[in-house]
Amino acid sequence: MGNLLAYSGIVTKIHAMESRLLKPEQFEEIASLKNVPELVSYLMDHSSYRQVLQDMDESRLHRGNIEKVLNLSLYHDYTKLYRFCGLKQRQFLKMYLKRYEIDLINYCLRIVINHYQEPFDLNHKKPFFDKYSQISIEKLITSRTTDQLIEMLKGTEYYEPLRKLNNGRDVTLFDYDLALNLYYFTTMWRERKKVLKKKELEIFTRDCGSKIDLLNIQWIYRAKKHFSMSASDIYSLLIPIHYRVSTDQIKSMAEAGTLEEFWEVFQKTTYARHYDFNQSLTIEQMYEDCLYHLYTADRRRNPYSIASINTYLFLKEEELKKLTTAMECIRYGLTPGETLGYVGGRIQ
Repeated sequence: MGNLLAYSGIVTKIHAMESRLLKPEQFEEIASLKNVPELVSYLMDHSSYRQVLQDMDESRLHRGNIEKVLNLSLYHDYTKLYRFCGLKQRQFLKMYLKRYEIDLINYCLRIVINHYQEPFDLNHKKPFFDKYSQISIEKLITSRTTDQLIEMLKGTEYYEPLRKLNNGRDVTLFDYDLALNLYYFTTMWRERKKVLKKKELEIFTRDCGSKIDLLNIQWIYRAKKHFSMSASDIYSLLIPIHYRVSTDQIKSMAEAGTLEEFWEVFQKTTYARHYDFNQSLTIEQMYEDCLYHLYTADRRRNPYSIASINTYLFLKEEELKKLTTAMECIRYGLTPGETLGYVGGRIQ
């Protein structure tokens, strides 16, 4: 009864918000559009993105600006959820916010490392981060080097993990990205027990643990397929947490001599046994499909719990990824079939 009372308002709000997410048939319509302005017009007329697109200047209708504006809708949805949440749910959302903070830091690192001439276009994010985050965009945009950027993070939890990298050697963007990812997942894994209790802890442990397992599998596959990395180098990429994939299975995948051997080991994991993966899918889509089934199943079984919030934010983030992919395909003149293939992660 306690959870029903605590979540009744937020669950009703989530149902209303989810009803406005794009349907599969709408992505089919989007795939048939001829150019980016047509996509903007479609979203204005047929989606919740009208709220963030309606004031956009027509002269700024290009991919980069549109993507930034669309991402604002994620922050708007986070804000709506936060307002409806009680203290317990807000603690979870504050923990969840770390992924948005890390995305912001990674963006800033790319700017200073690549010496972009017009570096920081973050005004659209500033109100959100000023209200909810420990990170000051106002400080970050004054940075011109990685050392300066890291100093501007002093007083936040991200300062120490990044400062430790600056030990006199050359540090790449990949190194920073890896350090932030490892910090994020190990911190979430540790903090979940402080924020969540009993059933909600069990739900989030399953969701977070499965995500870590699947990411490790995905990173092993990419490292072997695209970079022919050695097993020792692959180990340095992985999150040091094992949930339902054993240490021996990770070792066997990392040390597999061929991709065929990798797949043989993967087929023995719990994820391959419990989900019917179609082999025409990319490894990225397998990851997303598995999480989709996991999150939605958790929500069906436990609607009045943290699973409702976690699932909605996942669905929203996935929709934005698909929209960004569709926009890029439309921009390059791909056929509707090709666009749907990329949006769905299917290999052509």
